[in-house]
Amino acid sequence: MSRWRVLMLVAMLGCLVWSGLAPFDRTTWVLEIFPIVLAVPLLWWTRHSFPLSSLLFVLVMLHCLVLMLGGAYSYARVPFGFFLQDLFELSRNPYDKIGHFFQGLVPALVCREILLRGAYVSARNMLNFLTVCVVLAISATYELIEWAAAVALGQGADEFLGTQGDPWDTQSDMALALIGALSCLLLLSRWHDRQLAAMQQRADVQQSMSVTSPLL
Repeated sequence: MSRWRVLMLVAMLGCLVWSGLAPFDRTTWVLEIFPIVLAVPLLWWTRHSFPLSSLLFVLVMLHCLVLMLGGAYSYARVPFGFFLQDLFELSRNPYDKIGHFFQGLVPALVCREILLRGAYVSARNMLNFLTVCVVLAISATYELIEWAAAVALGQGADEFLGTQGDPWDTQSDMALALIGALSCLLLLSRWHDRQLAAMQQRADVQQSMSVTSPLL
């Protein structure tokens, strides 16, 4: 793993510690940062066997920051959300929608990278279709987890749900995840393709050197 990636991971872990010092609601914080607890060890474990593209790595780190901020304040109380609420004259704090947008954007790029690097899909239309399907499946699963938390924890899940009295919160959350996935496909695909091509080229060069070096 390159030095800048290690530094980003260290900085992100520092932010994680800060977010957990005095969160608004400890249960909410644990629930919100749980994906980070899963993702960071996985990134480290696969740093040699499946290093992520630079674009994906940075977006994963940004997504972690979004989750940590939401966990520290609870989504309905994040100060940046109140700024957006005042700026656009909204009826509620919209920070949770940023989280669900990233919940579509980042998994879409993860899915795209796995499918392309594994050569599981070659046709681009099918690639885009499967990516959107995976994102919607993840979003739906997350909403089921929120429902399960509400049932298991009762009133203790209110901060985790962050519905703020919106009866269509679940539907709008999934819509934001869909918008995030489509934004990834429309705006980041070419950039992502260039990075994957460069990674493959470096891998081919390293492989050719490893094959020819014993003969030198």
